Amino acid sequence: MPTEQELASRERLSCEIEVTPAFYDIDVMEIVYHGNYVRYLELARSALLAQFDYDYPRMRDSGYGWPVVDMRLKYVRPALFGQKLTIRATITEWENRLRIDYVMRDAATGHKVNTAHTIQVAVDIQTKEMCFVCPPVLWERLGVQP
Repeated sequence: MPTEQELASRERLSCEIEVTPAFYDIDVMEIVYHGNYVRYLELARSALLAQFDYDYPRMRDSGYGWPVVDMRLKYVRPALFGQKLTIRATITEWENRLRIDYVMRDAATGHKVNTAHTIQVAVDIQTKEMCFVCPPVLWERLGVQP
C-alpha cells in the first residue's frame, strides 16, 4: 500500500487532459481507429512535460533528444465519436529512462478505455549517444532525486 508521501508525489508527477474524438478519428467500424490512441497519448505526454517546463523544445535546448523507444497499449473498450475521454499521464520512472503510464477513461462514467505506457531515453544531441542514466536536468525539472 503506497504511503501518503508516495501518493502525493505520484499526484505531482501526473497530468490529466480531456480529448473528444472527432469524425476523422473514426474507422469503418464506427469506433476510434486504434492508431489514433497514440496521438491522444502524445497530447497527454506533452501537457505533462509542459508542467515541468521541459517540453520538447526545452529538451532540445538542454542538449538532449528523448525518443520513444517502447510503447505498450491495452485496449479495454472502444472509444466513440464525440465521447469525452480523460487521459491521465503519470511519470513513474526517471532514473535511467523516462517512463510515463497512462489511463484513458470515459469522462462521463469513469470506465477504463485504454491503459498504456511509453519509455523514452535521453540521447545526447551532439554525440547521438544514448545516456544510460537520465541527465540531471530531468531530475531538476521534475524536482526528484535519482
